Amino acid sequence: MVERDEEREEPIQMEIIVGAYHQDEQAMGWHIYLEETMDFPFDARCIEQQEVSPLKKGETVRVIGKPSSEPSLSQQFVTIDWMDREFGVPMSQLEPVEASDDTEQAISDWHYWLDR
Repeated sequence: MVERDEEREEPIQMEIIVGAYHQDEQAMGWHIYLEETMDFPFDARCIEQQEVSPLKKGETVRVIGKPSSEPSLSQQFVTIDWMDREFGVPMSQLEPVEASDDTEQAISDWHYWLDR
């Protein structure tokens, strides 16, 4: 668990989950924020293996979008192009390698949210 960062909390509360009374609404706020803020495509590195993904720690992938899967507060997915296939993987297992500042900020915000 990370320490609460008030500078980071304010935009999350005022822009991402503003007006959200339920977890479903908060999850949708995150989904919209991430979809609108990240610039696709970008390269990312797998920072941890997860049971629901075939990626291995250290692998680099091309992130090409955000799937239309049902968002949740515990997991957001991105679509990757990997071994001539496209599929969703948890964004929590990725860190940007070559991405715009907005994309890096959005992913960093999501990682912070999950870790707090």
